[in-house]
Amino acid sequence: MTSATTYPQLTGEYTLDAAHSRIGFVARHAMVTKVRGSFNDFTGTATIDGDAPEKSSAQVTIQAHSIDTRNADRDGHLKSNDFLSMDEYPTITFTTTEIKQVGDTSFEVTGDLTIKDVTRSVTIPFEFEGSAKDPFGNDRIGFEGSTTISRKDYGITWNAALETGGVLVSDKVTLEFEISAIKNA
Repeated sequence: MTSATTYPQLTGEYTLDAAHSRIGFVARHAMVTKVRGSFNDFTGTATIDGDAPEKSSAQVTIQAHSIDTRNADRDGHLKSNDFLSMDEYPTITFTTTEIKQVGDTSFEVTGDLTIKDVTRSVTIPFEFEGSAKDPFGNDRIGFEGSTTISRKDYGITWNAALETGGVLVSDKVTLEFEISAIKNA
């Protein structure tokens, strides 16, 4: 684990390593179980200021068509106008507006999350998981975080009633981020 005193050495520009990162989500299904999925196509960059973390910034662009819940029919429905309307809104974006260090390795990352042309401010608690030089000479950093959003806030309102009461898909969706980034040479 990298201690807070070594943050200055992390200062620099980083590129998200999609092959070693995951952007996922969890939603309740039929009130009794959870469906997990992820987006397989995304890019991102970060500027880290190790001396003043609040001056750091990041942005991520997710290709909506890359949604993957391991079920082709469900993925097709999620891509449709009932949910993500990916033909009209092909990307989901997140751009930081504020970063606060709240513990030795804990950060609150606030930014604008845009889904289907609706932008809302979201705060994601992140843990700094450490830094390492990989076997290829790349300087890597890792962060993990998650937050819960209301899909209705983004105009994603489709649902179906259940005979037993309740609804097929929860309004609350947990977004999960496992991020590995490489320092630009």
